[in-house]
Amino acid sequence: MAEKTILRALNGEVLPTPPVWMMRQAGRYLPEYRATRAQAGDFLSLCYNPELAAEVTLQPIRRYGFDAAILFADILLLPQALGADLWFVTGEGPRLSTTTTPADFAKLKTKDDIHDTLAPIYETVGILSRELPNETTLIGFAGAPWTVATYMIAGQGTKDQGPAHALKTQDRETFSKIIDLLTVSTIEYLSKQVEAGAEVVKLFDSWAGSLKGDDFQDFAVEPTRKIIAELKARFPQLPVIAFPREAGEGYIGFHEKTGADCVALDNSITPEWGAANVQIAGCVQGNLAPHHMVTGGQALVDETRHVVEAFKNGPHIFNLGHGITPDADPENVALMVETIRNG
Repeated sequence: MAEKTILRALNGEVLPTPPVWMMRQAGRYLPEYRATRAQAGDFLSLCYNPELAAEVTLQPIRRYGFDAAILFADILLLPQALGADLWFVTGEGPRLSTTTTPADFAKLKTKDDIHDTLAPIYETVGILSRELPNETTLIGFAGAPWTVATYMIAGQGTKDQGPAHALKTQDRETFSKIIDLLTVSTIEYLSKQVEAGAEVVKLFDSWAGSLKGDDFQDFAVEPTRKIIAELKARFPQLPVIAFPREAGEGYIGFHEKTGADCVALDNSITPEWGAANVQIAGCVQGNLAPHHMVTGGQALVDETRHVVEAFKNGPHIFNLGHGITPDADPENVALMVETIRNG
């Protein structure tokens, strides 16, 4: 539906009020999310329960009337579908069996073998496509290959993605095979989400900023370009948002190099820099600092207005520069949305 504000912005339209949604908008800062997660039992059980995953996706839409809902899932479901063991340690985050050798890689499944595991995710998308309000855009997503690979290689999140950088240097062949498998598998995963009802897809490259020089081109830009090119060959009208977080100067030209319809910006850059260097090429998304959802007050109002003003001359989707944190105050989110919509 061309009248949906998110789709209009992604099509390059400059709107008087930017559409808004938040990364991790279904999350622990909401009491209704915490209740549903407790009902599911644990995080992975919530991801794989279509009814409950749809419910937590819908909760922030009911509460705030965001212009988009993003599928509730996790970027590490794809490596799990490829055969990696995945579990979550309370208070510490995800753990994966590591893939660091040719023998480890040989144990992984192919891109065509992921759908049995991921079928509940597609079912969640189907439920959402039926239950979301008509004006709300449904966003599907996946992790970008580099970021997902960093978890597969280290077995967990790391501050500097050191294990992945080490494998890239020491065994380029195995590293490249992991990236290539994730690239083709991500195409299949996102294609199924679109077939189930996703209207937009987003690629999260949370650790893109640690890739420097040619590595940024080879492992952030090129896999994203391949994924977008194939998705657009299959679904010519599909808009794609790319988020190479903390890319810095790498944001410049990212639209053109990858074919992304929108580039999401983190809050390590100013809105003015983003407008001058990135928005000139197309729609941007961002980039209020998430800490304002914790601290609130006049600073939240002022900075929200600042972001809106800086991006007002081009296509813009309002969002945070990263995901909302569990310690955020739901009332501050309401204040942000009110400020965007009412000035």
